[in-house]
Amino acid sequence: MQKANILLLEDDVNLSDTIKEYLEDEGYIVEVAYNSDEAYEKIYEKNFDILLLDVMVPGENGFEILKKIRQKSKTPAIFITSLNSVDDLEKGYNSGCDDYIRKPFVLKELKLRIETLLKREFDTKNRKIKIDENFEYDLENDELLKDNKTIPLNNKEKKLLKLFLKNKNQILTHESIYENLWDYDETPSDSSLRTYIKNLRKILGKEKIVSIKKHGYKFVTK
Repeated sequence: MQKANILLLEDDVNLSDTIKEYLEDEGYIVEVAYNSDEAYEKIYEKNFDILLLDVMVPGENGFEILKKIRQKSKTPAIFITSLNSVDDLEKGYNSGCDDYIRKPFVLKELKLRIETLLKREFDTKNRKIKIDENFEYDLENDELLKDNKTIPLNNKEKKLLKLFLKNKNQILTHESIYENLWDYDETPSDSSLRTYIKNLRKILGKEKIVSIKKHGYKFVTK
């Protein structure tokens, strides 16, 4: 079951391969960068749910990379580093990281930290988000449930629903939806968006997703 999209910046090829293989076995999609230039390129081309950043990499270090990213993005970030001084820890948090894991570490601990940040994105400590008396979204397995049974959604519909759940009762402009649903190398489609909206309304009820004329959509909860 597909989970989150992760960017891994790590110049140690063996460690990078190990982390990538482990997280992909856990269902995550992992893109790898080995230096700052590659990291910037991938971040500007694609939307990620989590950033895993080594600090000491070729080019700009992880602290500087995250400082620049934070000017435009709030994507949760975890530093992976062998640096262990209090000053380094302070630099990490001052640059905008959400968590910090020191090498060497157990891979399962990294997975748990990732899961914690993904749940925090939805302002919940639970792995499931209750939508109404019938529906809930399972963050751990990335699936919509009705009475504990999986309701099939394609990847774009899942992304859209999670975007709505993060922004309940708020107007989402067409532009913000395009930015989150389509990657840099994809062409946003208004007709496709209308199809995704129609499918979610068919499942959840028309009253859940309100069209705001000339602006966008609002996911309404009581």
